[in-house]
Amino acid sequence: MKIQWDKQTCSHSGNCVKSLPEVFKVVDGQFVIEPDKATDAEVVNVINQCPSGALKRVD
Repeated sequence: MKIQWDKQTCSHSGNCVKSLPEVFKVVDGQFVIEPDKATDAEVVNVINQCPSGALKRVD
């Protein structure tokens, strides 16, 4: 699964990092997404809860 993150749209609420820190994390000041660290269902659930809509699944 590929995930697209729109930095300009992001409200930086931290919901993704708090919900799935093994997938969504900040490393050396950069936002890193590693979708293979969780199930597709878990990742999609977090994407759907993004308040700003900055996260999108790309098929």
